[in-house]
Formats: sequence, structure tokens, C-alpha cells
Amino acid sequence: MADLESWHEERQSAWLYRILAEHEKNPAVSKLFGELAAAAETQAHIWEQRLGSVPAFAPSGRARVVAMLVRSLGPRALRPVLAAMKVRGLSAYSAGTPVPAHTMPTAVEEVGGRHRGVGSGGNLRAAVFGVNDGLVSNTSLIMGIAGAGSSNTLILTTGIAGLLAGALSMAAGEYVSMRSQREMYESQIALERAELEAYPEEEVEELALIYNTRGMDLDAGRAFARELMRDPKHALNTLAREELGLNPDDLGSPWGAAVFSFLSFTAGALVPLAPFVFRSDSAAVAISAGLAAASLFAVGAVLSLFTGRGAWWGGARMVLIGGGAGIVTYAIGHLLGVSLG
Repeated sequence: MADLESWHEERQSAWLYRILAEHEKNPAVSKLFGELAAAAETQAHIWEQRLGSVPAFAPSGRARVVAMLVRSLGPRALRPVLAAMKVRGLSAYSAGTPVPAHTMPTAVEEVGGRHRGVGSGGNLRAAVFGVNDGLVSNTSLIMGIAGAGSSNTLILTTGIAGLLAGALSMAAGEYVSMRSQREMYESQIALERAELEAYPEEEVEELALIYNTRGMDLDAGRAFARELMRDPKHALNTLAREELGLNPDDLGSPWGAAVFSFLSFTAGALVPLAPFVFRSDSAAVAISAGLAAASLFAVGAVLSLFTGRGAWWGGARMVLIGGGAGIVTYAIGHLLGVSLG
């Protein structure tokens, strides 16, 4: 059984590497994934010879979901998920890391290309956590009010207030955080701009030394750096990427982060609130709890893509955590309702 599982893992790795190679825009990284696919196929063939006969290959449900996301979003945006799938070669995306898949640029337009999309890998994860925050917090709030024996109108009003308070709080926090980060990056880039204007030759030397540490001849690095400096704007972008590890075109929008957080939290908070919009009887509480539990399971299953754990266990664990919070708040609300009533 262990040998059969090993064969399946190698075949699945080869299958996924082929998809990554097909949808990776960087030729060097695409080639790396292709080579990894060939290596995995060789390992799978060794297992096939040892086993004698193997069943028809079919990728797992998790692998199919990851492949679908790769086709839609691209490999770079799925780096945390791919890491959980034990995909090798992801270090090729790391800024400033000398790996075999990263070749020195041969044209000005190629410089900094590997940085494009850096930081986008957390967007999907952030969305899932935003939905989870809204789901757990508003479910707990609604269950607490319902436990106190409050009317449907009061529960609905409280739920809406909790949704707005939580969503606006998250949006404000994300705006401040992103605004502060952007200001820090802009300050660093402004400093780099001033140094470029005041000490152009020194900046050329620094850039040449960076290229030299990655395998380029020092004289060739100096010549290439001087070519870059002919265009001040491109030179600044390159220096920001190579020396600071920043992409000036991808600093992030404070307003975008605020809206993104508001919407993701709201989506989660609406789930336990929806039944009270359409029903006013006691069944609304049970329906709300059921919808919240199903949504918590779905969130846990999606998060398993980032952890590499089983989807069923991830979903069940999220139901236990979120459900536990709802039960506790319901019990506290009930006790307060009895004691204060």
C-alpha cells in the first residue's frame, strides 16, 4: 500500500508540475517545473516497475482544486497553497535568491520581472480569513442575543450592528496598516531616488556587485548597470527591486485593502444573519446555526489548501472552534437573560 501511495504521489506531482509549467509566464521557472515533472515521472516509473501493475491514475480532489486555481490565478498567486502541496522549486520566486532556475537578465526589460506579482499569494488566504472572522464573530453575537430570549427584531438589529461594526473596524485597520506600509516604502524609494541623482556611479557599482554575487562577471555587471541608468525611471525601479526588494508598481492600495476587508467580513457576517431576514419564528435560530456550521466547515476545508492537512479534518476542526464559541455565547446569553429577566 505504501508503494502504491508513493507511485500515486509521484504521478500526481508530475501532473501538477506540467500544469504549473504550462501556466508559468517566466520561461526559466516554467522550464524548472518541466524538469521537475520529468523527474517525478521517472520516479513514478521506478515505482511502476517495482509494483508490476498499477491502477489508472486519477489526481486527488485537492490536486484538482489546486490545478483549477493555478489555471485561474497563475502559479505565483498560489505559492502558499503550492507550498502546502509540497511543490518544489518555489524558491525561484524569491527576490534576491540565487537558484538554478533564475538566470541573469539579458535585456533591460527583463530586470525585475520576477518580482511582478510578489505579495499576491496572500490575497486568497486573507479573503478566507476575512470571511471566517465575520462568520464566527457575528454568529457568536447572534447566538448570545438569541440565548437571552430576545425578539427576532432585536436579534436582526444586533446582527446588522455587529456586521457593520466589525466590517468597518476591519476596513479601517487595513487602511491604516496599508497606508503606513505604503508611506514607508515610498520614503525608501524617495531616498533611493535622491541617491541615484547624487551618486549615480556609486549606484551603478552597487547594482553591478549585486549581479556579480549572482554569477555575472563584474565588468559585464557594470556595463549592464550603466545601460539601465540611461532611463532614470527604469533605473529607479530596478534599484528599488534589487536593493530594497520592493516593486514600485505593486505597493498596494490602502483603499483597495479597506474595501477588500469590508466585503470579505461582510460576506461571512451575512450567513448567520440571513435567516432572521426571512423568518421570525424560533426556527430561525436553528437555521442560522446550521448555516454557520456548514460555512465554517467550508472555510476550514479551504484553509486546508494552505496547511496541507485533510479537508475533512480542517472543516471539522473549524466547526468545533466556531461552534464552541457560538455555544458558549448562547449559554452566557441564556444565563444573563434568566438572571436579568
